[in-house]
Amino acid sequence: MTGEHFEAVLLDSDSTLVDSEAAVARSWEAWADRYGVPPGRLGETHGMPSRQTIGRLDRELGLGLDLEEAGAVFDEIELSDLEDVVALPGASEALAALGDRAAVVTSAGRPLVTARLRSAGLTPPAVLVCADEVERGKPDPDPYLQAATRLGVDPARCLVVEDSAAGVRSGHAAGAATLALLTTTPEAELGTADLVVPDLAAVRFRVEADGVRVSRR
Repeated sequence: MTGEHFEAVLLDSDSTLVDSEAAVARSWEAWADRYGVPPGRLGETHGMPSRQTIGRLDRELGLGLDLEEAGAVFDEIELSDLEDVVALPGASEALAALGDRAAVVTSAGRPLVTARLRSAGLTPPAVLVCADEVERGKPDPDPYLQAATRLGVDPARCLVVEDSAAGVRSGHAAGAATLALLTTTPEAELGTADLVVPDLAAVRFRVEADGVRVSRR
């Protein structure tokens, strides 16, 4: 995959561009406490839209939630906790190098992803595809297909950068190549990724006349 040219690079946000892991964990713990959900029953929450997780918990635990209200409560909790959200290694350099060849594709809502990127000192690219703007979130391909459409490029000529198994599956399902980061997920769980590196500092993006070239540092 290194040395190839891509029309665009589509990046996840949390744990790809920004380290928000502690804030996310605190938010789920606060939400679970509010709704009487034992923290041990939360299960896998990373890389998927919060409303998908809340819907799953409602079905599994028979909570009888008003899903829209419960989702709005979670959004409010997350937006109130931007403490220790910082840019991950290589994130600023990657966005600067890619310019308008980049899009951010996230399982967070637009207000939250914008707040986290700015809190981390990063400028959001012009194209953001957020959880509240797609019918089906990751691991469905819809988010990455929509990002390619907004950029006016072929999804098969895109590189998806992710840190979660759900995100890698989403990118592959969209027909894109995938670059996985080991910021949150063990390599064994990212087995379908085309390339796995520790973080964005391990790669270099260079925009050339025929597209974006990716190389390892």
